[in-house]
Amino acid sequence: MIQRPFGAAIFGCDGARLSSDERAFFADANPFGFILFDRNLHSSDQVRALTSDLRDAVGWNAPVFIDQEGGRVQRLRAPLATDWLPPLDHVAQLGPDAEEGMRLRYRIISHELLALGIDANCAPMLDVARPETHPFLRNRCYGSRLEQVVEIGRAVVEGHRQGGVFPVVKHIPGHGLAQMDSHLDLPRIDAPEDMLNATDFAAFRPFADVAMGMTAHLVYSAFGETGPATTSADMIARIRRDIGFSGLLMTDDIGMQALSGTVAERGAAAMEAGCDVILHCNGDLPERVALMQAVGEMPQSSQSRAEAALASRTTPDDVDIDALRAKLAALEQGRGA
Repeated sequence: MIQRPFGAAIFGCDGARLSSDERAFFADANPFGFILFDRNLHSSDQVRALTSDLRDAVGWNAPVFIDQEGGRVQRLRAPLATDWLPPLDHVAQLGPDAEEGMRLRYRIISHELLALGIDANCAPMLDVARPETHPFLRNRCYGSRLEQVVEIGRAVVEGHRQGGVFPVVKHIPGHGLAQMDSHLDLPRIDAPEDMLNATDFAAFRPFADVAMGMTAHLVYSAFGETGPATTSADMIARIRRDIGFSGLLMTDDIGMQALSGTVAERGAAAMEAGCDVILHCNGDLPERVALMQAVGEMPQSSQSRAEAALASRTTPDDVDIDALRAKLAALEQGRGA
């Protein structure tokens, strides 16, 4: 049981091992969790040691996140984990068996993550693809039809839960219309409200039971000059009220250039808007310290959502992973039952 409030942040770390300064900072800040990137992933034994050290630093079983979508956005690669096609390409390959195939894919991914001490994955991605969707995002999507995105998204959630890994739905309230990469620029979406409600926002409504979600750094002009959704009180209220998402709401990486101001200022603005926790993926230790000073501990409402999210942790089901791999391979070759 956690004896003190969570710091309102999920932090990355510098390298393959924790420095003494990082360890001391994490112990003091007590962040809700950690996230790993290529710089942290050298060998299986090293990753297991790092995830253990991160949890030891805070003194509890904090979630350790990763982006393991497959394709371009896949932090763990062979020989540490399976190399996967981009999701949209894999969906096309699987054809009528896409729903079951994607459940198997993420059940296998969850098995590989948990074996390394990683227990949270930033997926499913519920953005609805369009022909004009920015190339950085498009083949990470599951489809261009709302129904397909929802069906496959549910399968991805189920695969994670069966494997004992927390899923994180993203990017709320929908990134599929973006024609810019929010890592570099602030996309502006000019679609009318009725279209957004019927398609992009609608993709997230069936996922109100998922314990964690991630915001999008986008401006939606239909709602006025609100600023990026991540730092907009109006858009966060719409995520809660109109989409109905009641889980723990984390920001997309607060260091992305779609946002303006210092990292600390961005984090403070997102907390003021109603986000529960700030995701800080990169940057040095002084930047993390400044962010922590700006956001502090979670307010009680966020603390309650964080505790509920942790209580949703599942135990992996007992399966033969090699048999699941063989079943997935059969589906890929059109030999499904």
